[in-house]
This record gives sequence, C-alpha cells and structure tokens, in this order.
Amino acid sequence: MKGLYGIGAAIADVLIFVIAFGAGLTLTNAHLVSFGAAAALNYLTTLRPAIARAHRTSDARIYAHLLVVSLVALFLRGGVLSLLSMTAGIAPQIAIVAAVAVAAAVLRIGYAHSLSSNLWRLGSESGWRRLAYGLVLGAVALRLIYFGQVELLPEEAYYWNYARHLDLSYLDHPPMVAWLIRTGTLLFGDTAFGVRLGALCCGLVASIYIYRLTRNLFDESSALIALVLMQLLPFCFFAGLMMTPDAPLTAAWTAALYYLERALVGGRARAWWGAGVALGLGLISKYTIAMLVPAALIFMILDPQARRWLRHWLPYTAAAVAVVLFAPVIIWNAEHHWASFAFQTARRLAERPQFALHKLLASALLLLTPAGFVTLPGALRGDATTPDYQRRMRFLQLAVLTPLAVYFAFSLRHEVKLDWTGTVWLAAIPALAASVSSLGERVAGGVRAWARAAWGPTLQILLLILGGALHYFVLGLPGVGYSGHMEVSPVGWRDLGTQVTSLAQQVREKTGSEPLVVGMDRYAIASELAFYRLDRTRSIQNTTASHLFGGSGLMYEAWFPLAALQGRTLLLVALEPQDVTGPHIESFATRLDPPQQRTLTTRDGKLVHRYYYRVLYGYHGGETPSWSFQ
Repeated sequence: MKGLYGIGAAIADVLIFVIAFGAGLTLTNAHLVSFGAAAALNYLTTLRPAIARAHRTSDARIYAHLLVVSLVALFLRGGVLSLLSMTAGIAPQIAIVAAVAVAAAVLRIGYAHSLSSNLWRLGSESGWRRLAYGLVLGAVALRLIYFGQVELLPEEAYYWNYARHLDLSYLDHPPMVAWLIRTGTLLFGDTAFGVRLGALCCGLVASIYIYRLTRNLFDESSALIALVLMQLLPFCFFAGLMMTPDAPLTAAWTAALYYLERALVGGRARAWWGAGVALGLGLISKYTIAMLVPAALIFMILDPQARRWLRHWLPYTAAAVAVVLFAPVIIWNAEHHWASFAFQTARRLAERPQFALHKLLASALLLLTPAGFVTLPGALRGDATTPDYQRRMRFLQLAVLTPLAVYFAFSLRHEVKLDWTGTVWLAAIPALAASVSSLGERVAGGVRAWARAAWGPTLQILLLILGGALHYFVLGLPGVGYSGHMEVSPVGWRDLGTQVTSLAQQVREKTGSEPLVVGMDRYAIASELAFYRLDRTRSIQNTTASHLFGGSGLMYEAWFPLAALQGRTLLLVALEPQDVTGPHIESFATRLDPPQQRTLTTRDGKLVHRYYYRVLYGYHGGETPSWSFQ
C-alpha cells in the first residue's frame, strides 16, 4: 500500500469503519464514512504534494481523473465488503480489511496513471492502452464481484422457472436461456451466481468474437477499443451480467458476424460451418437473429466477389445446420399449435397501433450513448480509400441497417422495447472503434472533433454509472431511494420471499392444507417468489400467476392449468392494492379474508416498497385467458 495511497490512510479506513459500525451505523453508511475520511486524509498527506511536484495544481483534469479512480475503488470495495459480510457471512470488522486492500490496490494504480497521463483519450498519447486495459478490467471486476449478489430481475427469475420446467421451447422464447440456467444451477445451486453463470460466459464469448472481428476488419488498436466498448456500452455490459435470452443471443450474434465476415469478406469457405452453428444457436436463443440472413443475402447480391457463394453448396449447408439446431423449437411449436411463432408475430402485429419511432431513437441514444449515436453515421461511412475497405464497410453497414430497417418499419405502428435493438449495434462496434482509433492525435473539425473529446469522458462516466448502479442494488447510495416500480428492479424480492414463506406457513397451519401462492401480475411476483421463498421445492410446486383470474400468465398457464386448481386456498400477493380487491377477485372465491398490507426493506432496513396480500378460500371458476397456447 505504498505510493500514492499511504498505509496510514488504509489503517485509518479500517479503524474508522470498525468504530462507526460498532457505534450503530449500517454497513453501507459505515463503509461510505470510512472511505470518505480515508480518501480525504490520503489527499492531504499524499496526493496533494504529488500533484504539486508534477506542477498540475491548476489542471482541472487531474482532479476529475482522481475522482473517477476514487469512485471506481469505492464501488469495487463496496462489492467486496458485501460479498464477504452479507454473502459469505464473515464479520464486517474482518471483511473490511480485504475490502480496503482491494480499494488500495486500485487507488495506487489509478492515481499513478492519473498523474502520468493528461488526456485519458483512447487512441491518443503513448499510455492510452493502459487506460483501455484499466477500463476493461474495471468493468470485468465489477461484474465478477457483483453478479452473484444483485437480486434476480423478475425476467431472470421467470427464466429460472423455465429451467425448473425443462422443455424443447416455451411460449415467449426459445429454450437456450433455460438450458444455460439449468447448467449453472446444477453446478452452483439455485443461487443468483448459478443463474447468471451462463450470462458471464456468454459475455466472454461475445467479447472475444468482437475483438477478432474488429481485428480482421481494421487493426489491433481498433480491436482493443472495441473490447472496451463491449465492456462498457450499457446493452453489452448487462447482456454479460443478467441471464436473459439477450445473453446467449449476443454471443451467437457476434459469432455469426465473425464467421459471415470471414466467409463473405475474407472468402474463407470453412467459415460457413461456423456461421451455420452460430445462426442455429442464435435461433434457439431468440428469433431476431434471423435478420442477419437477409443482411448476408443482400451483401452477396451487391458484392461481386461474394456473389459466387450464391452458386455454392456451403451457404445452403450452413442454413441446413441452423435449421437442425433449431429443430427443438419447431417440434415444440408443432405440438402446441405453433403458439410461440404466433406469439412473436401475429399477436404483436395485432396489438393496438401506436407510433413509437421516437422510442426507437431514444433507445439508440441510450444504448449507444450520445457519443456513439452522433458518431455512428460517420463511422459506418468510413474513409473508403480502397475497394477492399469499401467491402468491409459495406458488410458492417448491411449488418446494422438491415435489422434496423425492420425495427424502423415496426415502430411506425407498434410499440418497441428498450433492449430490442441492442444486438443491432453489435455490428456497429467495430466501426465505432475504428473511428475512435483513427482520430488519434489528428486535428479534426465538427463532429469528429466533438467525438474525439467526448469518448474518453463518456466511457469514464459509463463505468461510474454501471458501478454505481451495482452498488445501489446491493448496498444502496446515500440519499437515493428505490423506484416505485419494483416489478422492474432487482431489490426487495428476497425480503418478499422471506415474508411470504411465513404467511404461507400461517395459512397452512390455519387450514391444514398447502396454499397456492398467486402473484397478481403476469409473471414477475410469482417468479420471484418461486425463487426467493425459503422452501424451494414447495415454492416451485405452489406458486403461480394471475391467469387464474382471466389475465395472461405466459408459461404459468401450462404449468398450472385452471382445471387442477379448483377448490384450492389461495394466498394472493400484489404490489398494488387494487390487484387484490374488487369483483374480479370476489367472483372466484367462496370466502375471502380482508386485504392486508406490509412493507419490504433491504438488508440495511431501507424501505423498498409496500405489498398487499389476501387469503382466498375455495377458488372456483376461471376461464382460459384470452391468449393461451393450450
């Protein structure tokens, strides 16, 4: 702990934490207070003299860079502290020593780079590669420390329920997400770590393929910058952290891009086999990867060198390989009246028309960041100096614009979701990286000058936002409450599971029978309760969704058919009071207890949300929901 983070500051950090925690401060508050005090002490005794010796006391950039390093160290330290104390059960007074050691190592390296480098701009200065490696390592470390600690999102818990009901496919998605979760939980149990292990592996695969694709198309420097973008752009970061169908889709999409480029641009015949496998694995992850097929076909039609593949047997063999891998989904659909295909096509097209182009643009702005959004047109256009360069850029252009055109047309009359275009931008990453690399130290005007200045701060801010978000979900942030929309947040579900376990036990003792716990929404509450109730076997068998009352329960409609539930005692659980009251509930009951209200908190006792519950006796009736694959 020598150098720019002194041993005295580290010792003070540990002592202040022990005193503050012993005096009654929560783990989070003690952690923040001790870090802040130690950082101030270190600045006064070590950093300020070093800045003066470097003659940079009037350089505002040094203070901004030191702040970035300090916050990253804070978020990593918080993750280590919570991992050891709240997950591993080590006493906080002991866990803080390891947390301080990790923070000290980060601060020492980061502070040294801050003092030796002025710009912190990728592609500039002799030390820009150190900055790139630091950003990559920071993002990876945050994932590794937090990915088993953040509570499951409702979607992740729902897909975990997929894995507990293994099948060839499912109503709303193909089976890859279920198969990966089942593998992870067989290895590490039904934990967040086990559920998300597949996402972490998929993120690694996607990063490798983007790196190799960018190196093939441009150069080593661009490939390193592409690797940074893969770690920090929001969609890519969370696709490598959260276990949803987007995780395996991202890995398959990047692999398909790599092999298609090798076949179409590089002329490698063997690459068609990889393209077929990647496309097939993508199709059993999420159907949208099929949009790469017309992109490849258009490239073959437009490009004279690639046109020969239209007369070759290999592309058609690759398509056959993809179909074979996709066969489980086809079989499942054939056995269930083509329900999944209808769900993703006819049902979406039948939704009430609405203009959503502005949401599509907003999602691009968020997923690419303003810097990426503004520079993408120029990056895709490139500087076409040679015919070979033109071919490479045309490949990326079609890989981005073909699926984007589909979403554009769809958004003119239909709702679009935030994450839908995430994989579209994967083909843009090599172009963006090459654009950033080509700027270097060159003087550029207009948008290029702005981009040259914007990318460095953008990536630093992204790292802080992502680290701050993970810290917030696990330990909280001072003065920041939790969203009223718990159904989209990974906070409070563990407490809900514990409380509902107790409530179900009370009903069991009162009635002498096992109550059926019903989450009064489509899938979020039921899925989280199935995962976080303390008796896992009982929770899986006795937790379902609101299709019992005429709504849509997605796969719960198959797992819990209405005919088998007549006469059951139900424990209704909702996040809004109106979901457990009214004629739409009373008409299904022989008798009802009055609704009750309770609160949910974090491990530190911070209020998250209120929830409402009610016991229903003698469930009867129930019609097949308006949308059902049965």
